[in-house]
Amino acid sequence: MRLAILGNGGFGTAMAIAQSRRGHAVSLWGHDAGYTAEIAQSRRNPRYLDGVELPTVVTVSGDAALVLTGADAVLVAVPTQHIRTTLSSLRGVLPAVPVVSLAKGLEQSTGLRPSEVIAAVVGDARRVLALSGPSHAEEIARGLPTTVVLAGPAEASVRSLQESLTTPWFRIYRSADLLGLELCGALKNVMALAAGIADGLGYGDNAKAAILARGIVEMTRFGRAAGAEERTFFGLAGVGDLAVTAFSRHGRNRAFGERIGRGATLAQALAASPKVAEGVWTSRVVVERAHALGVEMPIATAVAQVLFDELNPLAAVRALMERDPKAES
Repeated sequence: MRLAILGNGGFGTAMAIAQSRRGHAVSLWGHDAGYTAEIAQSRRNPRYLDGVELPTVVTVSGDAALVLTGADAVLVAVPTQHIRTTLSSLRGVLPAVPVVSLAKGLEQSTGLRPSEVIAAVVGDARRVLALSGPSHAEEIARGLPTTVVLAGPAEASVRSLQESLTTPWFRIYRSADLLGLELCGALKNVMALAAGIADGLGYGDNAKAAILARGIVEMTRFGRAAGAEERTFFGLAGVGDLAVTAFSRHGRNRAFGERIGRGATLAQALAASPKVAEGVWTSRVVVERAHALGVEMPIATAVAQVLFDELNPLAAVRALMERDPKAES
């Protein structure tokens, strides 16, 4: 296949490396022309994926027309909040081929999932898919075993891309629950922020385990109310991705939450974070949508209040611990 990857951050670069090893002709595009040119020359991406070299067979260019021309599929590795603007600017050169979202979040201005934003731009929801699961770029790029899930509305397209993109070390399962898959990816980042805040406060494994156990309950409750399949939240895209994000040193949302727990303000944490922590912007959207759905989400609400309403992290934890005792179920 000829694959076009939009977004030369860590995940886009890692996917370019993994898919080039599969034998595909891969082209990688970045919006920052100067930095993209540096990557093309040095074959390295120190800003987002340090210590890994891009194979010479991967084309790296800031020329979107060059990258997209002749592509059999387009992978969108652009942060959720920039998908609409990026794809709208490229609409004239986007080929009519399957488009796979690699983003995990909800658009702040609309509450839409990445696939919905992409569909609104390309005008055809049937050819939009999403790939998600426990998949740190740092490990994919080094060829470490990774297993993810691909979902979309057209089964034939999902099966075809599953077969084409699977490699010996990058295994892909398929699903028809696109809604659940993307909600897992968005919600787990909010819960990982909570886990990071607990780390920053110096709490131990007991506290983190409780956050994650109750967090997956909140995620599932939200997903069920939104119309997603409950079982999706207990698979790779849900509990699997939540675990890796909340515990790994590579987890950018966990690291962001840790800065907050240590006393940084939102502005200070943003300034100190070179990589995008999607959960920051998703948290506020999730709380608004949960309220509209009539879903109780105390952990997500506490995270949003800490980030945007200046609630002290200690006070947030205290409020969670002092909730009325009830049956766990």
